[in-house]
Amino acid sequence: MRAVDDAVTMMLAKVCCAADFAARRHASQRRKGAAAEPYLNHLAEVASLVAGSVREPEWMLICAAWLHDTLEDTDTSREEIVELFGEQVAAIVTEVTDDKSLAKAHRKELQVLNTPHKSDDAKLIKLADKTSNLRSLAASPPEWWDQARVLAYVDWAVSVVQTCLPLNEALAREFCAAAAAARKQASTFPLAVGA
Repeated sequence: MRAVDDAVTMMLAKVCCAADFAARRHASQRRKGAAAEPYLNHLAEVASLVAGSVREPEWMLICAAWLHDTLEDTDTSREEIVELFGEQVAAIVTEVTDDKSLAKAHRKELQVLNTPHKSDDAKLIKLADKTSNLRSLAASPPEWWDQARVLAYVDWAVSVVQTCLPLNEALAREFCAAAAAARKQASTFPLAVGA
């Protein structure tokens, strides 16, 4: 029994360390929505969605969910993630990281093209990430977005994760509900900013 307790303690400690690391690295960042909520809320939601979607505790996957934007949006290096959380966590985080040296439109296109070829772990994080983004868009859209931009984002998110949906039925339902809520929210927007 002691070995099981030690293993669980180690897993919980690693997940807590990942949450702490992500919170510190993203401390000054805010979401784009009108509420400008702390970016940490997004990371927590993605990690929670991933944790709730796995049948057994998969601490490395949950750590990667907490850390999924650190390479992309902070000055964190892959080597730091390897050193603190191991190669497997770093590999998953790297797999879901966009190359910020590319133009935004090209990065978005690559997400659509590359997501079907990613590992199941990366796909699960992508699905949770897009679910969180759509929930945020429905609850607190950026004030400068018009109906067309909201709908375009929803359509793009659907195209990114369509190959991820079969991985987890419960998370797929959450994603579909978030997409429907974002579309409903878009219907309250003007057709174009200033219209």
